[in-house]
Amino acid sequence: MSKRAAFAFLVSLWVAIEAKPQEPAAWPAPGEDLVFHTFSIAAIDPITGESGVAVTTRNPCVGNGVPWVRAGVGAVATQASTRTEYGNEILDLLAAGHSAEEALSRTLAHDERAAHRQIGAIGLKGGTAQHTGDETRSWSGELAGRNYAAQGNSLVGPEVVEALARSFESTEGSGRHLADRLIAALEAGQATGGDARKGRTQSAAVIVADPREGHSRRPDRVSTHVNVCENETPVAELRRIYDTIGQTLGFRTLQQYSGRDVVQLKIMLHALGYFRAGQSKLASENGASIYTEELVTAVDVFRKAEGLTTSESGSPPGLIDRDTVAVLWARLEEAGKAPAIREQIKEITAVRR
Repeated sequence: MSKRAAFAFLVSLWVAIEAKPQEPAAWPAPGEDLVFHTFSIAAIDPITGESGVAVTTRNPCVGNGVPWVRAGVGAVATQASTRTEYGNEILDLLAAGHSAEEALSRTLAHDERAAHRQIGAIGLKGGTAQHTGDETRSWSGELAGRNYAAQGNSLVGPEVVEALARSFESTEGSGRHLADRLIAALEAGQATGGDARKGRTQSAAVIVADPREGHSRRPDRVSTHVNVCENETPVAELRRIYDTIGQTLGFRTLQQYSGRDVVQLKIMLHALGYFRAGQSKLASENGASIYTEELVTAVDVFRKAEGLTTSESGSPPGLIDRDTVAVLWARLEEAGKAPAIREQIKEITAVRR
């Protein structure tokens, strides 16, 4: 084969590979049912009008198949032998004014594999409806309340679904976002043992739609969509991602930095005239190792003078990275002050352990 022919073959192979849907390799062929033995909760917040689903399983990418929501309408979880079409079919019927029970009954009526399905549905105006087929994996079951439908199969026992329900009911009227409450419910279910299977790929997802103006920039009004396609602890990862993107207090450790490096920074900036320039010599003081707002301001002034990015151009205030340290030393060298500064901080940086 010539080099040109070989290259053409590789290109065609690459195109063929790229053209394939980006789905987990374990998923069945198109046209066959997905299988998501799992536990989930579909719920609404009648005060905000939000509707959402949270789900986890020992299969990859559960968020791609089980949860379905529609702003101002409701939510559906379709699992076990998963027929994804149920999502939009039931939501269409809810949007047309049917109750959840009517919508679910109509879709199940013509399904030859209904015995293998598990579905939970809830409408903002249509109540709740659930179906657990006789052929779903044990343990399987469901619980529903005024604003939620919780269901699961292949679980360690009924305590999982009971924990889902109990958690969600306990946060009613708390003022917490629906997504937050749904994740908390998953956490409660997971803590009781969750999916009984072991040694399998795990995933989790939460999706919420919010019809209120200004609460979503998407035309479908989906406000939250976190899909953990695979993780060793997917529910914990779901919580971590949600808290991080919402910047919920506790998502990171907050502290005022202190240490001997802060003292060195003060000495260097003082020598260059950026920190307490009016003092001929830095006075010894309590708290010298604390990174204060005064020092942050001095750093920003230095960075701006050196053409480095500042808080005004997107960097965190008081940013000291390796590049900044290199510029500090370069300026001290140019000013002929570097040897004296190195001697001054020699004791500060001595390792005595």
